[in-house]
Amino acid sequence: MSRAVSCLLVALWGVVPPAAARAQDPPGETTEKKTEERPTGLPARIKWTFNFDAGWGTFGFANSLYDNPKNPGVNENLSDQWFEGYVKPALSGEYTLKSSSQVYGKLSAVGERTYGSVPTEFGEDVSSFQAEDLYVGWRSGESLGVGENAVDLTVGRAQYTLGHGFLLYDGASEGGSRGGYWTNARKAFQFAAIARFKPGHHAIEAFYLDRDELPEDDLGSRLWGINYEFSPERSTIGATYMRWAAHHDLSPGRDGLNVFNLRAYTAPVPAAPDLTFELEYAAERNGEARDSNAWTAQGAYELSRMKWAPTFTYRYAFFEGDDPRTPADESFDPLSPGFYDWGSWWQGEIAGEYFLSNSNLISHLIRAHLTPNEKVSGGLLFYKFRLDHPETYGPHVTDKNVAFETDLYVDWKVNSNFAVSFLGAYSNPQEAVRQATGRTKNFAYGMVYVGYSF
Repeated sequence: MSRAVSCLLVALWGVVPPAAARAQDPPGETTEKKTEERPTGLPARIKWTFNFDAGWGTFGFANSLYDNPKNPGVNENLSDQWFEGYVKPALSGEYTLKSSSQVYGKLSAVGERTYGSVPTEFGEDVSSFQAEDLYVGWRSGESLGVGENAVDLTVGRAQYTLGHGFLLYDGASEGGSRGGYWTNARKAFQFAAIARFKPGHHAIEAFYLDRDELPEDDLGSRLWGINYEFSPERSTIGATYMRWAAHHDLSPGRDGLNVFNLRAYTAPVPAAPDLTFELEYAAERNGEARDSNAWTAQGAYELSRMKWAPTFTYRYAFFEGDDPRTPADESFDPLSPGFYDWGSWWQGEIAGEYFLSNSNLISHLIRAHLTPNEKVSGGLLFYKFRLDHPETYGPHVTDKNVAFETDLYVDWKVNSNFAVSFLGAYSNPQEAVRQATGRTKNFAYGMVYVGYSF
């Protein structure tokens, strides 16, 4: 943590003198009354919030490691099953000045463990513990007369998200030596400086972000950017410019990369508010080191007046692949996407999580979602995955068809603290996978995940 951020944390703590000691309890006061008035020992004029999040999941994968040409060979019925768990305690503080502006900060840490893994040659039990959020900030309240909290400044270890996570959502890498590959409890960038100005329906953000990558796969990814959003009723329209840097010897395409992003999330028909659209486009430019494009278009309609409010969605997504006939590298760099909703932007609980990325990929998604009541929801996801340039998927690949996948999910809000997710998935590898690896077996996958939030 930088010395400047440490000083700011001390300033937040010391902005108010410690609370005066509580007077001695009068004789005869009940034990219950004493418990209610017991001080926390923290400065009383700061509004403190304690949170505790935890999660535990069990994951099973049938035929996950099956691959005909492996040497030594792997039995066709080899499967694996593992567990993941994490805890995340957090303490937030907020102090309101006389001007109505506020100084705020947050401290949290994440401990993760992946265990019960497959044999050592395919994975190991790993765990880690480290700081997550560690930032301070200031927001203007009504002090500037241009709207509540029109100005907001944040510095330290913090999360930053752009839109629905198409390019920029997850500030930390998981899996590997840290564990928690699916759980993904860490999302904060290892350093973030974010300035926000939000007058009315407009928002302007300037940011500098340094990604918290795995020690064994640290590309040195960092970026600065400017984001603008206009949010009238029922719509958000955004435009972003980002400039990335990385270790040139490890990621020449990312070092010096310019990224341009346009997006719109809208319900444009007032008479049909249940009809929504999402459009997003990204261009990556870095000379011959990277010259690529990606875009997505989605339409959804919710039958809100019907029982269980069924919602039907279709989405097309295109992430360019490298054309070996040109000197430039056209393969799209996925950057730092994240989990916004089922299917976004890890596409498919088998394909997107374990053997495909948002590069050299064309996907079709059909989704049906049901909400039987306020505690239970679920649905089906159907994916068709194809390649943009099959020849860069493998030296002998000529077919564009990669896989067809079906995911069935159920989310259950047990109460205000506990939530459980159930998922089953089936994926049929198609000709491109067979040509690249010789694989003929289908994938099957199941998961139960329990989350706790306080």
